[in-house]
Amino acid sequence: MSLSDLQHHLAGQRQLLVAFSGGLDSSVLLHQLVCLRQQHALALRAIHIHHGLNPLAESWATHCRQQCARWQVALEVVYVQVDGREKGIEAAAREARYQAFRQHLQPGECLLTAQHLDDQCETLLLALKRGSGPAGLAAMPVSARLDSHLHLRPLLTQTRAQLEQWAAEHQLGWVEDDSNQDTRYDRNFLRQVILPELSARWPHFARAAARSAALCGEQEQLLDELLAESLRSLMDEKGALAIAPLAAMSDSRRAALLRRWIAQHQGLMPSRDALARIWQEVACSREDAEPRLLLGNVEIRRFRGRLYWLPVAVSVRDKVIGWPLTVSTLALPAKMGRLVRGDTGTKVRAPQADETVSVRFQAQGKIHIVGRAGSRPIKKIWQELGVAPWLRERTPLLFYGNQLIAAVGVFVTREGDPKEQPGWKISWQQDEQ
Repeated sequence: MSLSDLQHHLAGQRQLLVAFSGGLDSSVLLHQLVCLRQQHALALRAIHIHHGLNPLAESWATHCRQQCARWQVALEVVYVQVDGREKGIEAAAREARYQAFRQHLQPGECLLTAQHLDDQCETLLLALKRGSGPAGLAAMPVSARLDSHLHLRPLLTQTRAQLEQWAAEHQLGWVEDDSNQDTRYDRNFLRQVILPELSARWPHFARAAARSAALCGEQEQLLDELLAESLRSLMDEKGALAIAPLAAMSDSRRAALLRRWIAQHQGLMPSRDALARIWQEVACSREDAEPRLLLGNVEIRRFRGRLYWLPVAVSVRDKVIGWPLTVSTLALPAKMGRLVRGDTGTKVRAPQADETVSVRFQAQGKIHIVGRAGSRPIKKIWQELGVAPWLRERTPLLFYGNQLIAAVGVFVTREGDPKEQPGWKISWQQDEQ
């Protein structure tokens, strides 16, 4: 690939962060960008992810530091922890890498990664092995989003042989990861065993596979455009999805919209079976149920005819936090923010001298709230006030002794009514999620 081709692939981006492993692919990409920087104004940085999985990992980091010093490229070496017990080493390492990229990308910066044509072919075959649909078979796009940042793969049209040729012409050195020879890993098995056989029989197999991936990508993009308006009409301002209109749709259209709803929340694409469970076990469960389906570190819940995509929260159900009278601000657990006693917020009576003040996150039995006649079970109160089940145990409850006084920001009980007294005003300042 010529430098003019590379410049075209950059799509006008000038602030670049290159994922630099020190291997052939990223070494060629970084070198090409260094050459391009001599002709055009580029703000170029590199990031090396140290997984700590290989005894040679520290020497690879040293190589990257030395190479970047020679090329006058600022480098960040980021150490990550990889736990492959749940998803396997390959998936866990990839997740750790991309989490590090998210944390270290600067405003306005574009991420560049060095996947090439052979990588694309491997990705397509892995998707076939998993039984993926068109979205999975589209493999890796040349251009994508990583949160608010652009993510480009400018080498996707280049073969490994072409990258080796560039490296030879410019006398580049790179590191070799010996684990790439371990065919216990699926991608290495394809690379070392299967693809050489396929390419020997059909020399242009990788390009043909990449073309198929591109066609699948085009079909997915078309579906995105055709379904975008339907999806917008089904979602509310919180991103919750209306169930009733989905029930009237064909299975295939409903599944396509559910996939795109999940993509809107940047979730991992579920299997066909997982989609069916979302619909049957959550959306279509009995009316009085409070269904929930766990998908990794998120859960899908239903409330008042809508599906909600929620991060799994740390339980605070059994927490009891004392609130000394001399302290005006009380920190809440699990990144829930703080309660502040001041000039604004929920108004309650002040505690009496013999009453201890605490904050809890569960209450039982019947309560009588201000503004309502008679007492009712607290579960009914939550329902009448439209508080979703997952928020009920994450709303701070103010207690004086063992008496419930208020759910801050939601209701005040008859026992907490300040009537005409000055009382206290308590506001809940929540952390941004």
